[in-house]
Amino acid sequence: MKRFDELGEAEILALAIASEEEDARIYLTFAQRLRGNYPHSAKMFEDMAAEEHGHRHRLLSLYESRFGQELPLITRQDVKGFLKRNPIWLHEDLQLDAARRHVALMEVEASRFYASAAERSHDTGTRKLLADLAEEERGHESRAEQLGEELKTSGAADEEEETRKRLFVLQIVQPALAGLIDGSVSTLAPIFAAAFATHDSWNAFVVGLAASIGAGISMGLTEALSDDGLVTGRGHPWVRGAACGLATAIGGLGHTLPYLIPDFWLATAVAGIIVAIELIVIAWVRYRYMETPFTSAIVQIVLGGLLVLATGILIGSS
Repeated sequence: MKRFDELGEAEILALAIASEEEDARIYLTFAQRLRGNYPHSAKMFEDMAAEEHGHRHRLLSLYESRFGQELPLITRQDVKGFLKRNPIWLHEDLQLDAARRHVALMEVEASRFYASAAERSHDTGTRKLLADLAEEERGHESRAEQLGEELKTSGAADEEEETRKRLFVLQIVQPALAGLIDGSVSTLAPIFAAAFATHDSWNAFVVGLAASIGAGISMGLTEALSDDGLVTGRGHPWVRGAACGLATAIGGLGHTLPYLIPDFWLATAVAGIIVAIELIVIAWVRYRYMETPFTSAIVQIVLGGLLVLATGILIGSS
């Protein structure tokens, strides 16, 4: 593996050509992954790929005029300390903001490369082209932000923002809400049954901790294994599973932690208040993201929660 300062001008030009080819492929991959949900941004990445192809043709023409048709085989991986491209574009669930941030970083790195390469070139034509490309890449650093402003002006940004919200609900809110409901409601019966059966805060806490964590693991795995997201567009299964599992555990732990209070009746009173807060939060999330009327959501969730709570208390007191 060579260091950058050991490369000759032919190798530097060949490396630049290979880099432009790779960057163009990355932009086209971005466009392909985002086209279904963000067609306007996908067009932006296609335009940037076309610009990279233009850079490549200019570099290739200069190389052929100076060194002929034989192009050395050299890539980023062959040069020690040379800029690398993290394989974010390989992710199936590529996010628009992540793609735009990656583009900005790519352009910064490319600009630095061309500036360094221009300083090492002794041929005036080569030095001029590399310096020009450094300036062009530096101007591209804000290309994503500029095009983002153009999208806002055209109204396309509003359309893409609605798509982003829809995907957020589909991929995060829905599985998290399912977990929060399960964790908050289904754990009420075992926790309060243990509490009223023993009248001991610690026993209630241990049962609640086991029920909450166990339910979180179970719900998380169920959600992750239920749908790979390729057809439904619900996103990466393990992201959904993590959202669902964490929300489930949090829902149960909310009214479990008060039983760390040694006084049983005080702990139960605090747990009851937290249960009420949890049910209101669930109703609000359904109203905010699932377009469920708030009154209807309150009635459904509170009624269900109270029935499960009463079941736990009756069983524990019998």
